[in-house]
Amino acid sequence: MNATIYPGSAFPLGATWDGEGVNFALYADNAAGVDLCLFESNTDLYENVKIRMTERSHQVWHAYIPGLQPGQLYGYRVYGPHDPHKGLRYNPHKLLIDPYAKAIAGIIQWHDSLFGYEIGSEEADLSFNQTDSAPYIPKSVVINPTFDWEGDMPLKTPYHQTIIYETHVKGFTKLRNDIPEEIRGTYAGLAHPVTINYLKELGITAIELMPVHHFVIDRHLKEKGLTNYWGYNSIGFFAPDVRYSSTKGTGEQVNEFKDMVKQLHRAGIEVIVDVVYNHTAEGNHMGPTLSFRGIDNISYYRLAEDKRYYMDYTGTGNTLNARLPNVLRLIMDSLRYWILEMHVDGFRFDLASTLARELHDVDQLSAFFDIIHQDPVISQVKLIAEPWDVGEGGYQVGKFPPGWAEWNGMYRDCIRDFWRGADSMLGEFGERFTGSSDLYKDDYRSPTASINFVTAHDGFTLLDLVSYNEKHNEANGENNMDGESHNRSWNCGAEGPSDDENIIALRKKQQRNLITTLFLSQGVPMMVAGDELGRSQGGNNNAYCQDNEISWINWESADKELQEFVKNMIHFRRNHPAFCRHRWFQGQPIKGMGVEDVAWFLPEGSEMSEHNWNEDFAKSMAVFFNGNGLRSLGPKGEKLVDNSFYIIFNAYHGRLDYVLPKKNYGALWKKVIDTYESYVAEDGKEWKPEEVITIEGRSIVVLKEAPKE
Repeated sequence: MNATIYPGSAFPLGATWDGEGVNFALYADNAAGVDLCLFESNTDLYENVKIRMTERSHQVWHAYIPGLQPGQLYGYRVYGPHDPHKGLRYNPHKLLIDPYAKAIAGIIQWHDSLFGYEIGSEEADLSFNQTDSAPYIPKSVVINPTFDWEGDMPLKTPYHQTIIYETHVKGFTKLRNDIPEEIRGTYAGLAHPVTINYLKELGITAIELMPVHHFVIDRHLKEKGLTNYWGYNSIGFFAPDVRYSSTKGTGEQVNEFKDMVKQLHRAGIEVIVDVVYNHTAEGNHMGPTLSFRGIDNISYYRLAEDKRYYMDYTGTGNTLNARLPNVLRLIMDSLRYWILEMHVDGFRFDLASTLARELHDVDQLSAFFDIIHQDPVISQVKLIAEPWDVGEGGYQVGKFPPGWAEWNGMYRDCIRDFWRGADSMLGEFGERFTGSSDLYKDDYRSPTASINFVTAHDGFTLLDLVSYNEKHNEANGENNMDGESHNRSWNCGAEGPSDDENIIALRKKQQRNLITTLFLSQGVPMMVAGDELGRSQGGNNNAYCQDNEISWINWESADKELQEFVKNMIHFRRNHPAFCRHRWFQGQPIKGMGVEDVAWFLPEGSEMSEHNWNEDFAKSMAVFFNGNGLRSLGPKGEKLVDNSFYIIFNAYHGRLDYVLPKKNYGALWKKVIDTYESYVAEDGKEWKPEEVITIEGRSIVVLKEAPKE
């Protein structure tokens, strides 16, 4: 391969094909030299052509090579001082992945040469390893950016109409026998009509994909016969992971991902991707040299006072330094790329508090949020924070800026406590059920700032939450020491699977209680794929390394009754704006009605007083939602109204009699939901004002005001 070299341009970063050739641009501020290495085939152990990049504009090295085509494989070797105590870890013997690579061919083959130091030597990371890593590291790929989107446009589903379904690309379809075997577990599997029809029938409006950025399986997991199934170990922030591609052509994973998005959009389903900009797969000072570390270590990572070491707010060994302009640019360029070129509809930011840190403190007004707020592209999509990290002061639920939604961990904890019968204040339950105004209202945010969830990928599944008191993570190979020990779970009387019909019935009812609470709560509901099917991980609450039947959805063992209940609950919510408010309750009488937009009641039919909210032994209450008190307009400016609802929660183990409120709250009530009977319908048994209704132990009954004759 003979390469003609032109100076090229410092913008855009990465490898850009323009139809006549490829421009290469790499940010490496402190480097003394950069070699661009070209490979003819993925089977080549070493580069066929090595090109010294002589052009440098400010901190960017660049070159243009005419005649190169999409599919070209490449990598970089970067020269500079090796002085770990100053944070300088240059080593040109290590082939490096382009941080802006749009595709990456293959995966890492672990070998000692991937480390910049001699493994096993005294103070090993201070040594210098001269073994070439090129045969063992995947190559970056030049892609063809053209794709026929056929007019695809953002769906822009409002938050208050959104139902989020968190899922894993592989685990969702891997065991789906009615999908062709060759595409199970891939982007194409998610785009298959069987998948899309299932999501539509269930009522899902957005899938939240666990990480699809190209990631690394840690060496220690690989050597134990495990893997990084979840994918929270990114190395390529622009590249969809090749492992989820059904096609074998170099770089074809890009078009397969795009086609998946296009097909989901056609069905009215948005795509949100889980992104991990808080750290990379290079780990701490003892980690491998794969990309950022070898390109410009001090310009990418947060380093300690002794720059040999890394600040670790993520629990993974390193933290990307979002205070630095080049890192901010990397993140923003990545986000814009996934919006504009890949057509995704939003992002869930893993350990988002890390991105907010200025020096060591968490500051919600950090540069990261300022830049996103003013960006005309990024600011217009769904932005969801996981509002915590592992550093001091990292739990930041309720403290992100306007425009952001948050995984509401307080909602999860409160709802779990209430239904397992733990001592918990009714006041907090009331806050969480009505949108967590204590967390979001003062910042001019709406109830939709709260992403409500009872379970997520990290922790017990819904079935396991009601089947296990303790975690059972032995399969992870860490002596059951990994994973959360305080799960707020209750096994209903037996640990794990049970043949006791009473325990089985109670577990099914508890699942219905948790699902019903989730989909009747103000805010944005999120559920985990498989929870509607009764999926179990055998009590494993940290299945991050289990790429097998522990994590994959078993469609053959689906709980059809639960699946039908969940589907009915989702459609019930979507049909009733009373449960999808995008304005706060006022707690004040509605003009012309004399009753509040929301009111809370005791079993005897009287409204709750202040002291009732703070009684931690109380396990039951009722709430009235006024269908005329939505205080919101529809998309065409119409006034939104709905039926009024009376919702009775009984977390007590025994039956309770409830006196219904006076007729000014409703002249006639019809039962529409009963978790004891697994009942969801729009027209059930009728009750009149001040009649007594018996609520079974540990159950929910929802009454709808019947229309006036």
